[in-house]
Amino acid sequence: MTIITTVPERPVYAPGSPLEWGAPLSAGEIVRDDRVAPRAPWSAIVSAGDVLTIVDVGGNQSADCLLFDAHRTDERYSVPDTLAWQGNAYVREGTVLRSNLGGALMTVVGNEVERQDTIGGACSRESNTLRYGPHTAYHHACRENFLAEAGRHGMGVRDLVSNLNWFMNVPVEPDGSLGIVDGMSAPGRRVALRAERDVLVIVSNCPQMNNPCNDFNCTPLRMIVTRVIETPE
Repeated sequence: MTIITTVPERPVYAPGSPLEWGAPLSAGEIVRDDRVAPRAPWSAIVSAGDVLTIVDVGGNQSADCLLFDAHRTDERYSVPDTLAWQGNAYVREGTVLRSNLGGALMTVVGNEVERQDTIGGACSRESNTLRYGPHTAYHHACRENFLAEAGRHGMGVRDLVSNLNWFMNVPVEPDGSLGIVDGMSAPGRRVALRAERDVLVIVSNCPQMNNPCNDFNCTPLRMIVTRVIETPE
């Protein structure tokens, strides 16, 4: 199957952007180290016990994220299960990211941002048009990134579910309304996720250029997977 995508292949961030590529939040041998271009998708299988560190290289750059059991993709990340189990609307260090069957997929073992979002959803061409006007209809969005990357793993539209938004600030107001406001992150801030089983991680380096959350400047991400190598005594 040929994947057709509008994802750019080269960096598109503003010249002079302050970039901090960071380092792993978890000790261990680096088994994967990828740099994700602005507006591009990424995916990898993170083996059980390995830790994925996501680095917000430019600051306030949302990393929209889907999680699947690597061997049975109909078990996937569930916002309701995750929030109901922990009794809190935000994702922080210690949060167990649970599946639609209630099982643990990954655990947040490190976090350099006060809170992480999992209720704001992902941008799409349709939502861009509604929020910012018809002139944005041609902009590709996280939905298109997710579809392009999911297609590489034999999945499609029916597999797109509610997602995580690393480094995005979506406060829940006292009246229950949501806001998408200036981020709480900065260049080089990180979040670390330990895989509790083999997990397929799909990330969209959010191509949103129509609100000021990232200063209208999409910047790279760094994805680092570390593994603790046990040595015989």
